Amino acid sequence: MASGKTVKLFLVEGTVGGLRTAEVGNWTGHMIAARRSDLADLLRRDESKRTGVYILWGDDQAYIGEADVIRERLKRHSLPEKDGGKDFWTDVVIITSKDANLTKAHARYLESRFIAIARRAGRMPLTNGTNPDPIALPESDVSDMESFIAEAQIVLPVLGVNLLREPKEPSESYVGAAPPQPESPVFEMSIPGGRGAAKAREIDGEFTVLAGSQARKQWASRELKHPTHVRQEFRESLIAKGVLVGDGDHLVFSRNQVFSSPSAAAAVIAGTETRNGRLEWRVEGTTVTYGDWQVQQISAEEASEVVE
Repeated sequence: MASGKTVKLFLVEGTVGGLRTAEVGNWTGHMIAARRSDLADLLRRDESKRTGVYILWGDDQAYIGEADVIRERLKRHSLPEKDGGKDFWTDVVIITSKDANLTKAHARYLESRFIAIARRAGRMPLTNGTNPDPIALPESDVSDMESFIAEAQIVLPVLGVNLLREPKEPSESYVGAAPPQPESPVFEMSIPGGRGAAKAREIDGEFTVLAGSQARKQWASRELKHPTHVRQEFRESLIAKGVLVGDGDHLVFSRNQVFSSPSAAAAVIAGTETRNGRLEWRVEGTTVTYGDWQVQQISAEEASEVVE
């Protein structure tokens, strides 16, 4: 059985929308997240005066940076873009060390690795112009920094930052231990018109369309004037990033892609703004819908509790 992890969250102002700190008991790292509107409060904190890494993000892009004194860099980024600042960001999280032992070299190493991980994860475009190679560190320091990164990847999503959360692959085998959680079956969905199909699984709690799945090549013309265009824009971003590539009469997923829900995945695949993923997706080779499968999991859990 996988071991649990305790993440300590603290609402500095007693409200969910205010400053939030996060840390893990035996981890030397410390995080504090804030809305841009609370930047003045953040800059008064001791954490902002330390050396470390920071992440800025908005609705559709992010930036990862490092600084000797994070406070000074954030003040610069808060300026209007015409004055050298950055306009896109609405939120920030700064990552420092509780023992104040992060050096400039450590911060540069973390910045490089965070950028590489974020680009590999592909959850949000980065505005960083380059991806610098990790700075050379002593072997022991590299080991410490990689452990630091592993913990940061656990804590960041707790603060609502999934930028470094890499989609996990389905487990092939577990040696000497049980899977951390039961893996879902493969779900399949037919493309409207019966031409092509897609497959997906729930992996690490996220609905993941599998590489090789097919999608409708053209957006449904009758929905070109849909009032929101959220799904259409997301689909276009996947095409731009090479996640969805043309292949004959279809688009094909070049790699696994995480979606916010089965319905979001179904809509992008079908080329429409709205789709009921609970009905569209079915357990492979059966007529059991995704919604039915979820109900079965609850019934099975209740049955096991009765037996116990």
